[in-house]
Amino acid sequence: MATILHIAFPDQWEAAKQAGCYRWSTRGKSLDDGATFIHASRPEQVAMVANFVYADVRQPLCLLVIDTERLVSALCDEDLDAIGISFPHIYGPLNLDAVVDVRPYERAADGRWPEVTAEAVS
Repeated sequence: MATILHIAFPDQWEAAKQAGCYRWSTRGKSLDDGATFIHASRPEQVAMVANFVYADVRQPLCLLVIDTERLVSALCDEDLDAIGISFPHIYGPLNLDAVVDVRPYERAADGRWPEVTAEAVS
């Protein structure tokens, strides 16, 4: 099973379960607001993204563990910002049955969002 991760606010995940699909692209943007894809990460990319995009967020987040083989929407690996790092992007809503686990994601003792290993989410 190949997995990718999506950083989410717990309340948005709860709302998605009620709605039947997840539509948040990233912090403050959803597919309903004109975003074209849902941002995802490989485990080794999570801390970099969290410490950039969610640097000022103090509340705990969660990590949606996504089985890529269960995705209904298209998945593309892209380096859209030409930074030399490609990220997985889900082009369309995230079907709930592709989310095989939801893990709490909290700041480390040093105040930064911690690294995530592949073993931690497998």
